[in-house]
Amino acid sequence: MANKHMGIPRTPLKLNSLCASNTHDNNNTRVITMNCFRDILRKGGSAVDAAIAALLCTSIINPQSAGIGGGVIFTVMDSSGKVKIINSRETVPRKVNSDLFKSCRKTTEWSKEWLEDRGWIGVPGEIRGYEAAHRLYGKLPWADLFQPTIKLAREGFPIPYYQGQHIPRINNTSIRELYLDKNGNLLKTGDTVKFEKLADTLETIANEGPDVFYNGTIAKNLISDIQDAGGKLTLEDLASYQANVTDAWNISLGEYKLYFPPPPSGGAILSLILNIMKGYKMNSEPKTTDEKILFYHRYIEALKFANGLKKYIRDPNFSSDKMAKNLIEDSFADSKRSLISSDKTHDPQYYGDTSHMDSIGTTHVSVLAEDGSAVSVTSSINDEFGSRVLSPSTGIILNNQLTDFCNRTNSVSPGERPPSNMAPSVLKSPSKTLVIGGSGSEMIPPAVASALMNHLWFGKSLKEAIITPVVFVDCQSEIKLESKLEKVIYSVYS
Repeated sequence: MANKHMGIPRTPLKLNSLCASNTHDNNNTRVITMNCFRDILRKGGSAVDAAIAALLCTSIINPQSAGIGGGVIFTVMDSSGKVKIINSRETVPRKVNSDLFKSCRKTTEWSKEWLEDRGWIGVPGEIRGYEAAHRLYGKLPWADLFQPTIKLAREGFPIPYYQGQHIPRINNTSIRELYLDKNGNLLKTGDTVKFEKLADTLETIANEGPDVFYNGTIAKNLISDIQDAGGKLTLEDLASYQANVTDAWNISLGEYKLYFPPPPSGGAILSLILNIMKGYKMNSEPKTTDEKILFYHRYIEALKFANGLKKYIRDPNFSSDKMAKNLIEDSFADSKRSLISSDKTHDPQYYGDTSHMDSIGTTHVSVLAEDGSAVSVTSSINDEFGSRVLSPSTGIILNNQLTDFCNRTNSVSPGERPPSNMAPSVLKSPSKTLVIGGSGSEMIPPAVASALMNHLWFGKSLKEAIITPVVFVDCQSEIKLESKLEKVIYSVYS
């Protein structure tokens, strides 16, 4: 299941803090990422500076999940408590194939045809997102944020466990070449890996600025490689890309305000789940078996309704966000709660159209600074190694983010951002700040909701709330759960 990461309360904070994750984190990953993070803090960097440095570092520690060939969403609270969203998700290129979505996969299984279809590559927005965040909130010079990752990529580092688990499954020749030793043997967990071509690219971006990625030599080399691989992106697509800076949406959770990104992110889905559940007015953890059964039954029903409403999560620049706005209203949650029976469940059609496809991937970073500023940021290239297209001249692995449109729409427009489950959030009360987000794509909203309910309503410590097993309802309305919950959930749905 997805890992969740929450910042610690601001009141007792003595040092800046960071959490970084992908779907299966490990100590080695944390140590390497923390080193990148600390280098920036020691130089007097801001929370955003630290977050960007951590994301860059994570992109080589978890290249199967995120990187500069993908996109990112920032939720940033400054020291005065003002919150802004920076959305630099990938966008649809100008020459997208009109019948691309006829080839959407029908199951979560990979097929050879699916893997080799390069039409799913979206225009990368990651670097423009870093640029916008740094312009608004950065303190250190742009180039300084890249140095820890450039050093790691050039000198090499031990392959972390989770990255190592993905290596044997790489069929794409160009990506496999990243993991071959001098004798042509495939590297494994613990072996040293170097990303020297990517180090050169990062160094160029550090020294020449973000425009070199979108208008300069990197842009030309990247587009040439993508087109050689069968992709549709053009230089015009890169040159016209812009990050979106907007106000955050918010809901009330007791003494807290929860701030999150508007559509096409998953923040509205997260808020709906929480608003449905807060109506049950639970202020302590369910203790008896009957109480637990009732709680999880209601929660699973709320997740099913949330899934049925994902079709309304679209880029507001290309569709109305009126229905999405309804999702964050208490009255709307009340209407959905009234449809939840305490003693039975229903057929999938009862909850709405849930014919979206589950995806995987993403990485998340949370930063909470001494001055009260906070950053919650989630990044992704979508599926395992994204499109599985490596740009050999730049070392960049490209996303396949356009698959997020699958089964949610029959048509898209150039420049449109795909729907997302990303929900990087910041909570603010009169005395505390909490920072939360998650990785795992479809699992993000339920995982974040679970952590918040367990901490805010059930009184669990942050650590206990984070490690509480997570329930997840997939696109087929099937319940997925961590092992500790199997006995309870089986009682409800057997």
